Amino acid sequence: MVVVETTLPGVLIVEPDVFRDDRGFFLETFHARRYREEVGIDLPFVQDNHSRSRKGVLRGMHAQRQNPQGKLIRVSHGEVFDVAADINPASPTFGQWTAVVLSERNAKQLWIPPGYAHGFLVISDTADFEYKCTDYYRPDDEIGFIWNDPDAAIDWPVNEPVVSEKDGRLPTLRQIARQP
Repeated sequence: MVVVETTLPGVLIVEPDVFRDDRGFFLETFHARRYREEVGIDLPFVQDNHSRSRKGVLRGMHAQRQNPQGKLIRVSHGEVFDVAADINPASPTFGQWTAVVLSERNAKQLWIPPGYAHGFLVISDTADFEYKCTDYYRPDDEIGFIWNDPDAAIDWPVNEPVVSEKDGRLPTLRQIARQP
């Protein structure tokens, strides 16, 4: 397994060992001891999620304020442009983001520790997006910022994504920084 640091503290790209032959492939998508020792994930996972989306769908940028979730993310089918962003106004990297392409072909994973916002854009015809969470989803605790916030200036590889009505109404980073 290869672990690659990103520009955001604690956000890591994980490249698991993939064993391929003429029959197909095998990989471990999670192994508690190895991920604790080699990646540094020492939090329990309490919820697994799976979504399927079509090309051009952008989901994000989401987080939880009081019960932040760490997420170990992978794509089992298709390809996505996956983004983590620092939403802590007291952080020296506030408003900065990092991105990686996750796909069934590259088998990469993204570890986003609690406290970051997360979003992704589907760049293949469809994508199955799977992630493990360190806390439960609580709709009443959800926060986020608008995908095209000029202060974040995320370099999405699309100009007009398909977003939900809710995501289209998210505030800016500056607005969530002022929230208690």
